[in-house]
Amino acid sequence: MPRMIERIAHPANLETACRKVKANKGSAGVDGMGAEELSGYMEAHKEEISNGLLKGTYKPQPARRVYIPKPNGKKRPLGIPTVVDRVIQQAVSQQLSQVYEPVFSEYSYGFRPDRSAQQAVLQAMVYLNEGYDWIVDLDIEKFFDRVNQDKLISIIREQMNESEVLGLIRKFLKAGVMENGVKQKTEEGTPQGGPLSPLLANIYLDKFDKELEKRGLRFVRYADDCIIFTKSEKAAHRVMASVISWLKRKLFLTASAEKTRVVRPTKGKFPGFTFWKGSDGWKCRPHDDSKKRLKEKIRSVTVRRKAAAIPLAVTFTRINQIVRGWINYYRIGAMSMWLKETFGPWMRHRVRVVILKQWKHRGTIFTNLWKLNGRISHPFPKSYVFAQSMTHCGWYRLGNNEVVNMILNPHILSLKRKDRPGLVDPWKYYSCA
Repeated sequence: MPRMIERIAHPANLETACRKVKANKGSAGVDGMGAEELSGYMEAHKEEISNGLLKGTYKPQPARRVYIPKPNGKKRPLGIPTVVDRVIQQAVSQQLSQVYEPVFSEYSYGFRPDRSAQQAVLQAMVYLNEGYDWIVDLDIEKFFDRVNQDKLISIIREQMNESEVLGLIRKFLKAGVMENGVKQKTEEGTPQGGPLSPLLANIYLDKFDKELEKRGLRFVRYADDCIIFTKSEKAAHRVMASVISWLKRKLFLTASAEKTRVVRPTKGKFPGFTFWKGSDGWKCRPHDDSKKRLKEKIRSVTVRRKAAAIPLAVTFTRINQIVRGWINYYRIGAMSMWLKETFGPWMRHRVRVVILKQWKHRGTIFTNLWKLNGRISHPFPKSYVFAQSMTHCGWYRLGNNEVVNMILNPHILSLKRKDRPGLVDPWKYYSCA
């Protein structure tokens, strides 16, 4: 069987990696090359790149430092490799995952093929319904920035002891990041932003998974988000103290004193879900923070001054993408009443205000409402439509009056027109998901 470095450098493996990087698009690294330029570059330099990998002379460039906002208002640092480095990382990941996937814990769900956050949450509910309803909510402080690189290499060496591959991985870990034109060393951590980082994180934390399994503990891990289940509060506190100590001693990781805690399922959050107990057992639903973030996204698309200048087709398309994507992720959770009675009406009200703002003048509002009035089951008298259209109130109140609500109803808004798509009905979409 060929050595792993030969499999990594094989043209077919590099070509597959190139296709995946192009499909993921993403922004350029420090060299400014975009994903659209990748195919031409790889075709012209494939032999040079392949030979560099085989000879151990390939040298990654520093990653470009960017920051993305976190829900708590802080910023998460990312390191964006060049597109060529992303191809090499993807090529390494494709081969290295074949070694590790068969031995990873079945209770690890993040960044793995054919596994998902939804499966992790469903497994959590299995534990809860078995009576393990005290949770150790474990938060590892700045995990991706604190991974001990020497320890990571020694862990990989246990399964795969090819010096060329270990050297290549170490080069990526040590490549550094470029911020404001200044290169910074990366002496620890595995910077988020490249295709290899999630696999390296799972390799590192698999040691933790195996320790929990050896102890016979019930747990679910999604990337660096882990919850452990016990039958009593006392047992949960004992487990929490023990695993915090183990992580510090064995993996040189620190649990967040502020966020790591023992909680009841209704107070937990994993990943984006929380739990509640019905008459027939424990169930899940989107966490309130997740609902809040959804509303913030819709609010950003329907800001009146901005949305009034954007074609409705663009606004409707964006709203549909946001809502469908959110529901697809949380589809296993109970949220029917919230979508039907709270979120759906709130979203449509904001859309109505945008439509009225685009119609702009009260006369135009009356004309358009009157045209649509005949399409509802119980049309309003013309004089009433006129009076309600001409009322001197703000856009927010006008968007919520009886005539506007009944004429611009969910059915009318959902109809596809030649100039725009129909607006998704969140409750109906969820019911059919």
